[in-house]
Amino acid sequence: MADRPSGLRARTRTRTRALRDHLPPPVRRLVRSVALAWGMATARWRLRPAVIVVGAQRAGTTTLFRMLGDHPQLVRPTMVKGTGYFDDQYHHGMRWYLAHFPLRVTARLLARGHTPHTFECSGYYLFHPLAAERIARCLPHVQVVVVLRDPVDRAYSAYRHETARGFDDLEFAEAVRREPERLAGEAERLVSVPGSTSHSHRHHAYLGRSHYAEQVRRLYRTLGRDRVHLVEAERLFAEPQKEFRRLQEQLGLDPWDCGEVAVWNARPGADLDPELRSRLLAEFAEDDRVLTELLGHQPIWREDV
Repeated sequence: MADRPSGLRARTRTRTRALRDHLPPPVRRLVRSVALAWGMATARWRLRPAVIVVGAQRAGTTTLFRMLGDHPQLVRPTMVKGTGYFDDQYHHGMRWYLAHFPLRVTARLLARGHTPHTFECSGYYLFHPLAAERIARCLPHVQVVVVLRDPVDRAYSAYRHETARGFDDLEFAEAVRREPERLAGEAERLVSVPGSTSHSHRHHAYLGRSHYAEQVRRLYRTLGRDRVHLVEAERLFAEPQKEFRRLQEQLGLDPWDCGEVAVWNARPGADLDPELRSRLLAEFAEDDRVLTELLGHQPIWREDV
């Protein structure tokens, strides 16, 4: 059984968070730019990620990031939980990407005798049409984790998240109705126009990002099924020890007791209209049938339907 995270690691996180929270925004931006410049200058001595959590957005990825970050063999990225490199930041180049991860010498200190590995969590990678191909090209041995959640609950949670951030001002039913119009041609443009980004593809694909089957199949085709690991959020929160132990085995990590698991980054809100929820869940029926084949069992949200 792997040890609990070291006191050094916990103290480092606490002090870094306290310093960040007390700095004025301009100073915070300056510190980050200096840290990034230093990271790029020392990129050759930094760890490459062994694990990437690719999404889905609003499916418990922040909680899983924290669980992984507490594992004694894993060391978090140095600045942010996710770099976004393989989606909208790919033009920066690999040296920029590696700048976000710990120095090997620092990682060895934090891992306290374990062979250290690092990871990141970027929730748009799963849906971006080029991310899987880019990951396979740049990180040929990386393990990828996909977190799945009831597709309607995820879509509605994503909508509340985007409206709270100021990225949408439509009612949910209207946003869903207009989604095909808003996303028309956007995925194709991302593929065909080098360096392009899409606000609507990233922020308004509430149902699109919940159609998991094709996104998972794309990862299987590109990376190989043995390097893609599926986690159902509802099972993870219901039985965190059991589900996290299974994931650790798949990732080749030493078994570690994750202890109490809190739900991070939740955004409570009004319940979704039951009639709308039922209609939307019916629209995912075929997608969930394919997902059943990929999972090897029925998704948990279909068990009582």
